[in-house]
Amino acid sequence: MDDWAKIRQLFSTGEYSKREIGRLVGVSRGTVERALETDRLPKYQRPAVGSSFDAFAPQVRALLAVTPSMPASTLAERVGWPGSASVFREKVAGVRPEYVPPDPADRLVHEPGRQVQCDLWFPHEPLPLGHGQEGMPPVLVMTSTFSGFFQALMLPSRKTPDLLGGMWSLLQAAQAVPKRLLWDNETGIGRGKLTEPTAAFAGTLGTAIKLLKALDPESKGMVERRNRFFRSSFMPGRGFASPQDFNEQMAAWLPIANARHSRSRRASPIDLIAQDRAAMRPLSPVVPDVLFRNTVRLPRDYYVRVHSNDYSVAPALIGRLVDVTADLERIHVAHNGVTVTSHDRAWARQLTVTDPDHVVQAAVLRRQFQTLRRHQRPQAHVAFVETASLSSYDDVFGVDTGRGLTDLSLIA
Repeated sequence: MDDWAKIRQLFSTGEYSKREIGRLVGVSRGTVERALETDRLPKYQRPAVGSSFDAFAPQVRALLAVTPSMPASTLAERVGWPGSASVFREKVAGVRPEYVPPDPADRLVHEPGRQVQCDLWFPHEPLPLGHGQEGMPPVLVMTSTFSGFFQALMLPSRKTPDLLGGMWSLLQAAQAVPKRLLWDNETGIGRGKLTEPTAAFAGTLGTAIKLLKALDPESKGMVERRNRFFRSSFMPGRGFASPQDFNEQMAAWLPIANARHSRSRRASPIDLIAQDRAAMRPLSPVVPDVLFRNTVRLPRDYYVRVHSNDYSVAPALIGRLVDVTADLERIHVAHNGVTVTSHDRAWARQLTVTDPDHVVQAAVLRRQFQTLRRHQRPQAHVAFVETASLSSYDDVFGVDTGRGLTDLSLIA
């Protein structure tokens, strides 16, 4: 290869003939002529030979024509391939594009303040939920596509009120609302169509919530990479006493993670977030409705159910309608607009959460009720029942008993 370059360099000077160049380089004149015939570096190419795959290629093509996505392992089984699995996969990979249309991924350009990608991540190790239970609650992750700045918050569940409450909490922390929130087809947000509470949430904030089409993971690949980053950088070596402890550790770690330099952006997310949020909308003056709501008539056992758990209510309201609301942290019960009971929300499931004061109140009301029943009970008295003459029944039914005979022996 060095000879080819030297030959062309000497010939370009015009000072040497081909014979002289051959003498100087130490090659024949024919080699000099062949080197001057091409302007590309010559390279050795082995002549093409047949492959053992060629005998199976027609069968493979016939199967791919019907089922383009058939796995290579299945194809090898169907055609009876006896050779190396890796060789067969490589050969099939060269043939398959002729039967499967390409799926191009566009290079996206992200403008400041335009879009935040949202997703749920689940820790790979369970953590304590209280009351002897463990679980892996969902973690809401929101990543700005322009700056790469991301937020995260563990939620009690993936139901609609909790998802909306989580988004509202993170948007409040950011003090800004992007033009669009991007979601995969999460059931609590919508599948093909937004749920009514989600649509109302978007309308109140003046933003759009876009649901991705199926089989389009690249459109939110940024937040997907964040999920892998949590698994590799946040979780190792950590222990958690509760979901609240998880959120506290996450809040302390996020500023460190957002300060990492991004080579693609040539800056760290924390350096770009100010420009990003400057292009977003301000928070709506109207607070969106993100609460769980239910109205029930309080039963005799004075408990209401919220997300699989039962919470006690002041027993004086038994039989009356009460309004139950729940956010990410508290359960509230109100009557006629006045809050009468509040509880910390439990993360464990199938619990009965009781306020001891409610048990005391119930005991007092029970004694009052029993005393009142005793005072209202009627006094015992003797009932006088008139005894009817049996002869009157004989007169009614026309029975002649011979009452006119004084000698009873005559009856016989």
